[in-house]
Amino acid sequence: MDAKQLLLTRQSTPRLVAPAPNDEQLTFLLDAAARVPDHGALTPWEFIIAVDDGLAKLADIFVAAANAQGADDAMITKAGNMPYRAPMVITVVAKTQQHDKVPAIEQHIAAGCATMAMQQAAFAIGLGAVWRSGDFAFNADVNNALGLAADDQIVGFLYVGTPAVVAPTKPLKSGQQFARYL
Repeated sequence: MDAKQLLLTRQSTPRLVAPAPNDEQLTFLLDAAARVPDHGALTPWEFIIAVDDGLAKLADIFVAAANAQGADDAMITKAGNMPYRAPMVITVVAKTQQHDKVPAIEQHIAAGCATMAMQQAAFAIGLGAVWRSGDFAFNADVNNALGLAADDQIVGFLYVGTPAVVAPTKPLKSGQQFARYL
């Protein structure tokens, strides 16, 4: 797939099945993430990969967080099933640092760009991915269970796997409708 096609046809792939990315494919995704714009070369991100038993650990973390919030049984069941939407979940964390020239927001954006790069890379090699966030991305219990520092912020959970179905390509949107000139 050439770069133009990738950029204009990329879309989320919410129905994912095994197999998960193999070691070579995962390395490609992570290497693509490491190439995003990164003011100050701070690499303000961490990728926590859940696959196989890691999915069960992530499910336990979500269930514990839901219980701590007083969720009902239906939500607790949903929380336990969330990681199994794909054979791999990559939790992307913005790990900001104090820096005179690089504010925290730029570091968060860089982590977001890393997430997008991994999704694009997955799509480019025939895998599928969907970037999700939701309440657990902003949950202190989830952060603690993942061993994150107080100012670390989950920017998303990237679900990665093999597309279960070939999704129809969404219509191309014109970027011109969002542009204006000064």
